[in-house]
Amino acid sequence: MPSKPSSRLETFPNPNSSRDYLIHMEIPEFTCLCPKTGQPDFATLRLDYIPDRKCVELKSLKQYIWSYRNQGAFHEAVTNKILDDLASATRPRFMRLTARFFVRGGIFTTVVAEHLKKGWAPAPRIDLASFEPAPFEPNAFEPAASVR
Repeated sequence: MPSKPSSRLETFPNPNSSRDYLIHMEIPEFTCLCPKTGQPDFATLRLDYIPDRKCVELKSLKQYIWSYRNQGAFHEAVTNKILDDLASATRPRFMRLTARFFVRGGIFTTVVAEHLKKGWAPAPRIDLASFEPAPFEPNAFEPAASVR
């Protein structure tokens, strides 16, 4: 049976909820309609989120995004609505949706919307490149010679 658009987002339990990790998705085929002209608008959506207890299921996300194909929406409104729906379904620690719309009337539009869970702060960033490796000592791991 072929897939159909759906406004329902499904989730599944985060398999590593004790750790902060980033999920990045690119959705290059988002479409909706210009509410003024009825002409199609095209965008690439970039979703970045740090899940808490739930992750979004990809097929339901695809069908959810598809449900906007025939809806009229301003870029700012649709970006924020999608973020609100995703954040409501998954309740992430952090979520950012970047919508990069193709040119309309000679203007490219990018809308960035974020959600931050109350009380959550990211772990401090560690710059691993700033750590100097310890000098190599060839005999450091050999057992000490016994004293006779």
